[in-house]
Amino acid sequence: MTTTEIVSTDAGDARITWHQAEKARVVLAVSHGAGGGIEARDLQGLAHALPGHGVTVALVEQPWRVAGKKLAPAPKTLDIGWRGIWPAVAKAGLPVISGGRSAGARVACRTAVELGAAAVLALSFPLHPPGRPEKSRAQELLGSGVPTLVVQGGNDPFGKPEEFPDGAYELVEVAYGDHGFAVPKKAELTQEQAVTIITDAVVKWTGSLR
Repeated sequence: MTTTEIVSTDAGDARITWHQAEKARVVLAVSHGAGGGIEARDLQGLAHALPGHGVTVALVEQPWRVAGKKLAPAPKTLDIGWRGIWPAVAKAGLPVISGGRSAGARVACRTAVELGAAAVLALSFPLHPPGRPEKSRAQELLGSGVPTLVVQGGNDPFGKPEEFPDGAYELVEVAYGDHGFAVPKKAELTQEQAVTIITDAVVKWTGSLR
């Protein structure tokens, strides 16, 4: 069952698209990045796959997207929007995994402990701007303070898997994938298989959380 909810935050109105599990044991609240919305292939893959495994998925559109703006605001404003939706995703009393792709992953890491997240799912974590490895954001990831899964494309210009520092998190690589997990047509992996790697990894990880 899919429903949509508008949630008022101090950064403006956010929108949650709910993909309900019949017998939910956990909620995955997951948001988009700075360059796209909840139509991203990884977010849609999770929304369709996880409810069958007891995970209700809440796809969150940040206020700037709901307002029709093309550019994401500063990180501080993104965090304000995320804090504002939290009561809505936590209202069922279930554990909530805080998640996001790209900029949304940074938000999830920065706010996890404060909001009481059970875990963090970081999709395409932007470890650094393309070509600027010295501008590392590793401390945001390392400071999440809760069990964390990173799913990263093998050819992500914002940080390839081998660039990530050692830390108390799990990392799953999607071979050949770019920042949006798109794979070249000549790759030994189809686009469908790439998305399946993501969904299978998240299903397994969420099942291991206690």
